[in-house]
Amino acid sequence: METVADYKEIVDEIKANGGEAFNRCYQCGLCDAVCPWNRLIPFSMRKVVRQATFGMTDIESEDIWRCTTCGSCPQQCPRDVGQIESGISLRRLATEYGIFPNAVKPLRSVSASLTGAGNPMGEDRQARADWAEGLDVKPFTEGMDVLYFPGCYLSYDPRLKKVARATAAILNHAGVDYGILGSRENCCGESIRKTGNEDLFKRLARENIKTFIDSGVKKILVSSPHCYHTFKNEYPEFMVSFDVVHISQFLFELLEAGRLGPLRECRRRVTYHDPCYLGRHNGVYDEPRKALGAIPGMELVDMPDSRANSLCCGGGGGRIWMETLKGERFSDIRVAQAVGVGADVLATSCPYCIANFEDSRLALKDDADIEIMDLSEIVLEAMQP
Repeated sequence: METVADYKEIVDEIKANGGEAFNRCYQCGLCDAVCPWNRLIPFSMRKVVRQATFGMTDIESEDIWRCTTCGSCPQQCPRDVGQIESGISLRRLATEYGIFPNAVKPLRSVSASLTGAGNPMGEDRQARADWAEGLDVKPFTEGMDVLYFPGCYLSYDPRLKKVARATAAILNHAGVDYGILGSRENCCGESIRKTGNEDLFKRLARENIKTFIDSGVKKILVSSPHCYHTFKNEYPEFMVSFDVVHISQFLFELLEAGRLGPLRECRRRVTYHDPCYLGRHNGVYDEPRKALGAIPGMELVDMPDSRANSLCCGGGGGRIWMETLKGERFSDIRVAQAVGVGADVLATSCPYCIANFEDSRLALKDDADIEIMDLSEIVLEAMQP
């Protein structure tokens, strides 16, 4: 489009899709200063915002898909430009026209899998509870205290199934009255919403909400910060409210109440990575560290870029499903930071972070002699004789 009228039409479309806050930007550049992309390649969120303001956005460019929605720039922005929401508005526009650059094309198959099977991997819906085989895990029924919602990655990914099993073992030991939905569970929809597919998000959300209400769910325990964020902050858009708890918070509660018994000494040097959607987006920083601190003999050390300044793993904003080239992975930097503080274990509480860190650990080989563990796995290890 070349005319002023055409540019105005694009601006109107961007605003209609939630990007009206672009107009508040006065190009200070603080977003670029904190964006993790600029540790690896030149990238300017400021440029994306500026172009969108005048309707000159190239929706065929990969730039509008780079944002991981980590939340670093909004907490620095003096004008409340709403970079995440505004950026998603551009993705909605691209999705509406079916325009996806090569690195983003996997989203088509992901969307199809979510539509047909309720998970991004295209796995059999009936196999969603297979991770619990051999464990005393019951289907959720009305009257149970807690619904445990493991999410897609913990239900299907071979590495992350271990996290779900560790969580169930802890809940069983503590005598928690809980159950799972199994094949009735859908993806929470958080990540597909961040890619601009609002219709699919709403479909998944409505199906989950109906299942929760029909099953009598009141309290939901999740292992993924992305599920935590969307159930807690986005599902209320549908006029519902559930008591949502992340596993890091719940583990701390169980430890404080003495429900996990005496823990054995674990002489490990552990560094904890704050997931973006647990930390920056929802302010949960202390409970995971307090849970780790309750384990005798464990030495907890912080990496550079911790807590509110934590370095994104690169998996948010739907990028967990997109192609990220070698040399452009935030997780490589993060694993190197963990090794740099002399940690034996890089701990976290997010399936996307674990998946990315495991990939980076393998890619870095001898330079990354470190174990990647979820908080649940560490606590379970300390519970065992």
